[in-house]
Amino acid sequence: MKWIKFGATAVVLTLSTQVIHAQNLPPLKVGMMLPYSGTFAALGNAIDNGFQLYVKELGGKIAGREITYVRVDDESEPSKATDNINKLIKRDNVDVVIGTVHSGVAMAMAKVAKDTGTMLIIPNAGANAITGPLCAKNIFRSSFTNGQPGYAMGEVAAKKGYKTAMTITWNYAAGEESVKGFQEGFEKGGGKVNKMLTLPFPGVEFQALLTEVAAAKPDIVYSFFAGGGAVKFVKDYAAAGLNKSIPLVGPGFLTDGTLEGQGEAAQGMLTSLHYGDNLNTKRDNEFRLAYAKQFKLQPDVYAVQGYDAAQMLTIGLLATKGDISKKDEFEKAVVAAKVDSPRGPFTISKAHNPIQDFYLRQVVGKENKVIGIASKSLADSARGCNM
Repeated sequence: MKWIKFGATAVVLTLSTQVIHAQNLPPLKVGMMLPYSGTFAALGNAIDNGFQLYVKELGGKIAGREITYVRVDDESEPSKATDNINKLIKRDNVDVVIGTVHSGVAMAMAKVAKDTGTMLIIPNAGANAITGPLCAKNIFRSSFTNGQPGYAMGEVAAKKGYKTAMTITWNYAAGEESVKGFQEGFEKGGGKVNKMLTLPFPGVEFQALLTEVAAAKPDIVYSFFAGGGAVKFVKDYAAAGLNKSIPLVGPGFLTDGTLEGQGEAAQGMLTSLHYGDNLNTKRDNEFRLAYAKQFKLQPDVYAVQGYDAAQMLTIGLLATKGDISKKDEFEKAVVAAKVDSPRGPFTISKAHNPIQDFYLRQVVGKENKVIGIASKSLADSARGCNM
């Protein structure tokens, strides 16, 4: 049995509830457009697993509708994104698209979804514009805006008394927006970001940038990388000896799903994210146990975001009795809901982005242990959203 809260009203979600809502509707076609290969493959698979887990907990149906999946490997390649999502919509006739990880790919997806009116739920990519100028009734996000975790980490760094910083990231939307979020939070607290270093995505030749950091000697370095790139960067940073004199911090993506590969190099690092490995709440413990049993893996933030994308889809479909074409009713229900997430309860802003707590985490062994709150109930700015 699942409880989903709509404001002050609780709805008990059971198989009998779903049968009532079924209305003899055909199977719901879900297009999963995720990276199943390349740098972000592990992230894409975790999102897919999380989504499947929630559907399995509902007995394989959402609002009485059987679920069929159509999967596309987006390869984290923006140049293929428009064709890929158009094929899902026009050739495969999917009812809803779930994706993706890469912000550049998600931007193209959002443009097509907005033009066609196709329901899109984004389980990771945090491009600011998606809940800014591209916001739409049919586009939702179950994750974050790129600037949010960076802003939270900037606040923490300033409160700890660091005065100067440098940032390092890939030269693409997610990285640029993440480091700008850090800069905003850090400089609001009295610090100063002296230089922002970048390299092309998905490059992993970091030595020249690390040499520049060593020469500049900032108080702290903030870095945004994920997947395989995050593993190599953290190891290279430690190999250069920089972690002994210049603390390396970042959003949680720097260490989420990557600690096995990073090993000793990541120990003690601080990151900020809307999830951690030791929340130890009843909701999260149940989720982690179910995920581990189902997939023989420990869940990470990407699995949680996939799981919550399925929760948000369920909230909307229950409100519309399974009819995804009723976009106004779908939107109204999701925005009014309090999502009972493993990360902790969160609400959805009018721009359709989570309003959520960001935790301060520290790497201890193979866990990102929550040691405090970096920023409470943090919302994105939604600049440019005129919905």
